[in-house]
Amino acid sequence: MLVGVSQRLTEVTSFLAEILTPRAPLTVIVDGGDHGAAARFASCLAAAFPPSARAWKVDAVLGLTGPSGGVLDSAMNVLEPATDRVIVYLRSGARGPAGEGERRAQVVIDNNDPQWPVIRELHPRLAGPERWHLAESQAFFAPRAAGWDEKFGDDLPAYARAVAAAGPAPGEVALDVGCGTGRALPALVAAVGPTGQVIGIDCTHDMLAQARARGRDRGAALVRADASHLPLADATADVVFAAGLVHHLPDPAAGLTELGRVTRPGGRLVLFHPTGRAALAARHGRELRPDEPLNEDNLRPLLTGAGWALSSYEDDDNRFLAIAVRTGSTG
Repeated sequence: MLVGVSQRLTEVTSFLAEILTPRAPLTVIVDGGDHGAAARFASCLAAAFPPSARAWKVDAVLGLTGPSGGVLDSAMNVLEPATDRVIVYLRSGARGPAGEGERRAQVVIDNNDPQWPVIRELHPRLAGPERWHLAESQAFFAPRAAGWDEKFGDDLPAYARAVAAAGPAPGEVALDVGCGTGRALPALVAAVGPTGQVIGIDCTHDMLAQARARGRDRGAALVRADASHLPLADATADVVFAAGLVHHLPDPAAGLTELGRVTRPGGRLVLFHPTGRAALAARHGRELRPDEPLNEDNLRPLLTGAGWALSSYEDDDNRFLAIAVRTGSTG
């Protein structure tokens, strides 16, 4: 094993070797903007394969995908003599304008900190999300929790306005699913009053710890749980607030159905982000794609199939806000 390899790097490469071993012999290409990091990752991944199931080759290639999205000729010699090929893309620094480096990859890894890689995308033919998505989401958000409010603290008034748009009433039950550090919780607590109930749900212990440290659990219960499998009875909530949640769900249709399950007929769902979709994409150095779930043409049928009716949709530079009403059926 490499000297200085972090436990997290070992965990990720061991998991990838586990799911790729049944496909051996194959060629694994590790691509990324930092050739040194790619070579280090490739070496660790190669070592993780059991000797009885070595890949033909695990190699690092800089710039495997060209501007047109095709494989560069200079990389073609690396692809032989494999019977199969898997491309692992290490995302570090700013992403390209159209994400060219990721388009052909079956595995995308956040590698901004090479000692703390996190799987962000994994083709379902390699492994279903139930095997990796929750643990990797926790690994992604945990180290970011302590500085989250310092980075995004100016968003608090926008959260309060988004809560007001949903119109929570005194005595109602409100959920904040994917609550993070709890920026929406004070507004929800104030709206439903002492006769109501507010529950903040997040999958990451560190995010909930930050919510408690900031006193945002006053009047609200905090629960650690997966948004795809909520530990709540059917028809529990009157209002479900979900900020920046849908694009983190491995299956948006199933996730919206689960949010519908815990909501009473006539209840409201608020999908919110304090920045519009185009502005957020530009911040991350990419462009919007027509297949994204929060595109209105995609979101409306997704909601309908999950038992919701979209009542309003707003997407400008200042915020994304979609409100839907629970219809009591799932299409």
